[in-house]
Amino acid sequence: MIRIICVGKIKEKYFVDALNEYKKRISKYSKLEIIEVSDEATDNEKIVLNKEKERILKYINKSDYNIVLDIDGTELSSVQLSEKINNIFTNYNSNITFIIGGSCGIDREIKNICDFRLSFSKMTFPHQLFRVILLEQIYRSFKILNNESYHK
Repeated sequence: MIRIICVGKIKEKYFVDALNEYKKRISKYSKLEIIEVSDEATDNEKIVLNKEKERILKYINKSDYNIVLDIDGTELSSVQLSEKINNIFTNYNSNITFIIGGSCGIDREIKNICDFRLSFSKMTFPHQLFRVILLEQIYRSFKILNNESYHK
């Protein structure tokens, strides 16, 4: 099973539609659970990170293989990500949990307890859009692993 813990709700219909499409596609290969925790509405970054950390920690299962999305993490190609997913399912016999922070990022404590830090780019993306990108890459990984064609 793949879980995604993320900060904030998706409000834009076009993002919701894209997420629903990828959830449907991924369901052919794996169960998928998306857990949304509320974002913190204040300008104080330290308070935001701490409050969101507390909300995220409630859902982190230490028996899962936890991957935090971190701009300073390791960048992988789509093929490398598919290999990593396959390796986790095969060798760890574990669920995979991806953790996406909010607009202020993610607290260091969460980064430190995760098994892997993954970066998609040094660029900053809106977290609503990034959730779609992550689901697309998970879907692409399953297509690669199953030797199924998918657009490049």
